[in-house]
Amino acid sequence: MSIATTTEPTARQRMLSGEMPFLLRRLHSLTGIFFGGFVMAHLLANATLIEGFREGDFTKTVYQKQVDTIHHLPFLTIAEWTLIYLPILYHTVYGLWLTYTAQPNVNLYPYSKNVFYVFQRLSALVLTAFIFFHITSLKGWYGSGMRFTPSQATETVITHLNISWFIGWFVYPLGILAACYHLANGFWTAAISWGVTISAGAQRRWGWACVLLFLFTFSCGMMALVGGLTSAAMAQHH
Repeated sequence: MSIATTTEPTARQRMLSGEMPFLLRRLHSLTGIFFGGFVMAHLLANATLIEGFREGDFTKTVYQKQVDTIHHLPFLTIAEWTLIYLPILYHTVYGLWLTYTAQPNVNLYPYSKNVFYVFQRLSALVLTAFIFFHITSLKGWYGSGMRFTPSQATETVITHLNISWFIGWFVYPLGILAACYHLANGFWTAAISWGVTISAGAQRRWGWACVLLFLFTFSCGMMALVGGLTSAAMAQHH
């Protein structure tokens, strides 16, 4: 009489069985929710740049108050790494892998969902390049004129956006467009992945909600951009 024993599957066996890709995709979707939440909060805060500045003082802007509030939060570094940096890093790396291994067939089946999927992968590439430029330029990699200083947030953002017409009129509009599309379409697919929208009707209704989300976030991004670009002209008159 023999007794059958079972052992835990190895990582390789789990990968071959499809279990690991499933978990990695679920984690990618989950981190995308964190990523999306950060993008919305970031755009909302930046949209206050449209308020401009009064009395010729950049330190009295609504945007400066937003930045001061954020930078005075307790345990800010821990919160940033836990809720922002690590989720964004994983989502970006695994998202690039999904883009590399993708096999789009939109030329054979030009359905709307296929088209959305292709744009999602393209927006991922644009967004990755934009985030890298955005972070490194604000750190001063390309010159001190582009460095972000929290205590002089409004002034340094205005200088950053206006240092070159290419940055203010091409790089940031394209980056904002890619971010807002990736966010809205990602939220739509996440609801399907997590079983929130099962029926076609639910997916259609959630789709319209995501369209509104795109319009709202893109409007916030454009307000921030317009505020930063026009404030430079205002500053010259003070």
